[in-house]
Amino acid sequence: MKKILFLLSSLLITAIAAFAQENTFTNPLLPSGADPFSFYRKGNYYYTHTLGDKIGLWKTKNLADLVSAKQTIIWTPPPGQLYSKSLWAPEFHFIKGKWYAYFAADNGKNENHRMYVLENSSNDPFKGEWTFKGKVAAPTDKWAIDANIFRHKGQLYMIWSGWEGDVNVRQNIYIAKMKNPWTIGSERVMIATPQYEWEKNGDLNDPNNPPHVDVNEGPQFLKNKDKLFIVFSASGCWTDFYALGLLTFTGKDDLLDAASWRKKSMPVFEKSPENKVYAPGHNSFFKSPDGKEDWILYHANSEPGQGCGKKRAPRAQRFSWKADGSPNFGVPMKPGIPVNNPGEK
Repeated sequence: MKKILFLLSSLLITAIAAFAQENTFTNPLLPSGADPFSFYRKGNYYYTHTLGDKIGLWKTKNLADLVSAKQTIIWTPPPGQLYSKSLWAPEFHFIKGKWYAYFAADNGKNENHRMYVLENSSNDPFKGEWTFKGKVAAPTDKWAIDANIFRHKGQLYMIWSGWEGDVNVRQNIYIAKMKNPWTIGSERVMIATPQYEWEKNGDLNDPNNPPHVDVNEGPQFLKNKDKLFIVFSASGCWTDFYALGLLTFTGKDDLLDAASWRKKSMPVFEKSPENKVYAPGHNSFFKSPDGKEDWILYHANSEPGQGCGKKRAPRAQRFSWKADGSPNFGVPMKPGIPVNNPGEK
């Protein structure tokens, strides 16, 4: 009888452990993947990250289970074009019945980086044909990366990181209205530029890194009821000090009013050596399948000095809201700690 009870107890413990494992995840979500982004539609998360020479897409019911997600390469650029190399930070959006994939690319020369877009009229982005729509640029047509698309009160907007001129002095955050998903319909407006010391970390003496340290990049729109925010990344991604900053919209309706965007003087999400998380940044946001939980998706390194390479891996953690309506991201979570899947208690 004791042996039977022991066996039943062991089976129960094993079953409970298996159930717990199925309903939890640990960070990182993948071994590698910089600039993670996801878009939720009809029960599926469509995830992507920078691959460099092509655009990839993942599809899953559970964003925390990316290792088991369906994956495909939707597009590889033809050689010899201005958009054939250094494909960075892709994003997928479903706009007016069609899928659009936005990305930055160049021809091997960083100064030629611009934003481009692909279009697919299929309801399922894994089907149909992805066609190249062309460059998406403001009238000034200056260096541009890290575009994020969002809609506010019926108007489509693009925000991105760019140079003021043709020389890499600093990276600023710009915003513009869009005429349609592939055309910018207004002048660009600069709403943020590096001004605090935590936005200017970098090593100018390192010949392997870009010759600048003043960086605002990776902007992501975030809304909480009637509060509007833009979360961005600051400092050189090759440093352990890469971190997230926050812009708050203080105006009424004109999002192109630069004076209405107020920058928080301190970072809102930064490295945690005690948790072995370094250079957390280039984030995006998603909600749990039930729409009740807010999550941040970001990349980070697990050791100091790992820079902007393939050591950066996607991670996810839930965040809350402060009394003033602004986001509270907390501290980056330690890798390997079990976390309940989004929407599961």
